[in-house]
Amino acid sequence: MKKTEIKTNAMRILERNKIPYEAIQYECEEFIDGLHTAQITGAPVEQSFKTLVVQGKSRDYYVLVIPIAEEVNLKTAAKAVGEKSVEMIHVKDITKVTGYVRGGCSPLGMKKLYPTVIHESALNFPEIYISGGRIGTTLKVNPEKLAEVVKGKFCNIIA
Repeated sequence: MKKTEIKTNAMRILERNKIPYEAIQYECEEFIDGLHTAQITGAPVEQSFKTLVVQGKSRDYYVLVIPIAEEVNLKTAAKAVGEKSVEMIHVKDITKVTGYVRGGCSPLGMKKLYPTVIHESALNFPEIYISGGRIGTTLKVNPEKLAEVVKGKFCNIIA
């Protein structure tokens, strides 16, 4: 019997925008970090990106897409989004703000289209790996096409 692929909002958005992608499904019951996800899927670490959500002084939310092995620099991220300062949102607020669970948070298909900043290193690759919108799904997609769909921009937000 053929295992049916689970379609996520992120996949539907890419399809609606006629953007090619590859979905990689893997077995995983609970949150694991991006480095472990890359190991399981065989995705190159430098091409694998995690999705973070921050809140600015203005109370607005922003989406940051950075390499999985890096940490965000909140000062440069704040500057990139035009805020005095930004802070990571609480883990308990992830679902309320994004509609996703921790470990399955994709820059595509959140409850709202929040301003999105993708780390500029994504431009070094024809495709990057991002969360597919649920634990156990990774998407391989062109970073410039991703930026078009999420109306994102590229900046250095880890230095």
